[in-house]
Amino acid sequence: MQNTLTGKRVLITQASEFMGPVLCEVFAEQGAEVVSSTAPLAPPGAAEKLIQDTGPIDVLVINLSILAPSTAAIAVDEQEWRSVFSALVDPLPRLISTVVPMMSQQGGGKILVIGSASALKGMKRASTYSAARGAQLAYVQAVGVELAPKNIQVNAIAQNFVDNPTYFPPEVQANPKFQERLSREVPLGRLVAAREDALFAAYLCSSAADCFVGQVFPVCGGWAIR
Repeated sequence: MQNTLTGKRVLITQASEFMGPVLCEVFAEQGAEVVSSTAPLAPPGAAEKLIQDTGPIDVLVINLSILAPSTAAIAVDEQEWRSVFSALVDPLPRLISTVVPMMSQQGGGKILVIGSASALKGMKRASTYSAARGAQLAYVQAVGVELAPKNIQVNAIAQNFVDNPTYFPPEVQANPKFQERLSREVPLGRLVAAREDALFAAYLCSSAADCFVGQVFPVCGGWAIR
């Protein structure tokens, strides 16, 4: 797959975290003009300002991350619930409501949310994080079918056990307990490589993927699909 994004202007949010660095690298290799943003998006008005300041784009990659709380479900308080949803969910409608008029004027576009497979399979002590990631995916499915007639394709990658510095830093990967968990829980037997994930994201943002509407694609080495 070479130069699938030539001529495309792409905005990648939270570009220094989660999948941001490798997405910027791979999308540039595929010919895109990459606008990488590290602006915080939780504050009211921040998402709208980012889109307005960036100007016309062909592709919006919504890459959002937060260190996942590990609170027992019955101990989750209002502050934790709101802070996680503020970081992972609230920016979505703000970004999309601002970018869609621009994309519609251009005749179409693509929006890809980098989500989590934690929404697809139960995990202990992850109720807040999983709920927020689940809200992301439900939002993508609903908005995807609504925006398809405007030639704007909205999809999501639901990932876990993908190599990235936010959730699987080197010290975690080197831990024997994590290595044992990896071999026990992930049929692939290893982390999905960051570039494997980013190349798939680039494909979903290319004209070769115009047929996908409101879809959620698990990328997790088989963890959530058994």
